[in-house]
Amino acid sequence: MSFRTLDGLEVAGKRVLLRADLNVPVHDGRITDRTRIERLTPTIRELAGKGARVVVCSHFGRPKGKPVAEMSLAPVAAALAEVLGQPVAFAADCIGPVAAAAVAGLAPGGVLLLENTRFHPEEEKNDPGFAAALAALADLYVNDAFSAAHRAHASTEGVAHLLPAYAGRLMQAELTALDAALGHPVRPVAAVVGGAKVSSKLDLLGHLIGRVDVLAIGGAMANTFLAAQGKPVGRSLQEAELHATARDILAQAAAAGCAVLLPVDAVVAAALRPGVSSRVVPVDAVPAEQMILDVGPATVDLLTARLRGLKTLIWNGPLGAFETPPFDAGTLALARAVAAATAAGALVSVAGGGDTVSALHAAGVAERLTYVSTAGGAFLEWMEGKTLPGVAALEA
Repeated sequence: MSFRTLDGLEVAGKRVLLRADLNVPVHDGRITDRTRIERLTPTIRELAGKGARVVVCSHFGRPKGKPVAEMSLAPVAAALAEVLGQPVAFAADCIGPVAAAAVAGLAPGGVLLLENTRFHPEEEKNDPGFAAALAALADLYVNDAFSAAHRAHASTEGVAHLLPAYAGRLMQAELTALDAALGHPVRPVAAVVGGAKVSSKLDLLGHLIGRVDVLAIGGAMANTFLAAQGKPVGRSLQEAELHATARDILAQAAAAGCAVLLPVDAVVAAALRPGVSSRVVPVDAVPAEQMILDVGPATVDLLTARLRGLKTLIWNGPLGAFETPPFDAGTLALARAVAAATAAGALVSVAGGGDTVSALHAAGVAERLTYVSTAGGAFLEWMEGKTLPGVAALEA
């Protein structure tokens, strides 16, 4: 797709409404991860550096359309100021007289953060009046919140039709990376899909088998495919009602010329807990009282061998119960192999989804892939081939 960016945009003296995703994790009133704040700063610095009056808006949590003190963005304003290295003003509302007065008091190059957009029920309803109230605060609109772009809310979609609308640098980087992974990839291209349930990723699998050359399936969802092929999976998590669906997916992949890679060995144990006794078995020899909790070393070898012939890889979902050692070994090993191939210039690698990002950080390689998306639902919906309202509104 073609979308409008900040390139060549004249913003000096103009009010720019910047839609961010500042829905950061907070524990005991303290922000525990500033990644989303840090990723936003290049766009803010560019706009402010060119003399724009930057008005930032974002949702935070699920306050259900009313003010909730614990979900105020006021603490985030302080963290944003610290990361930016410049003052950030805060308005106690995102529309109306309070917001308008705060914007009016903003000097060129200044930054203002508005209160949580979801304190108003009209936000999630994409109410035209609420979108107009937001638009009244600015001359231009910039969306840098890809992670919220799958939602047709007033601040992500509605306002984009009322002001000249552009993609921020984070949004631009995300769209460029995803286009390189699925839109116009260098082939051969592979996808690694993990996670717990086939049912939650049916749309994804159906879309990918027509787009990629190799599809590797891991996590508990692989158990459903193994069981559908008559393999014993013991007490493993699986979806027996989807065996026929799994076989259909395999048949469709074969017809499309997409090679599907399933585990050939597995790490099994009697329970999912740290330090539990575990062992590696072939996937056709899983004991009845055991459960599959990770892929085994032969599967990792199979996947890394296929990496050597690939040019592009997109990854969503871990290969096992990586939160509980030792069942993180397969995911961490693959992550390091992907990072090594990327660093060698042999592979374009794009990964996303909360568990996947956590696993890459655990492996110490999150900075070594081509691009790692912090978006969750939006990343998954893009991989499923769905139109994201917040992105469509930016099309040139």
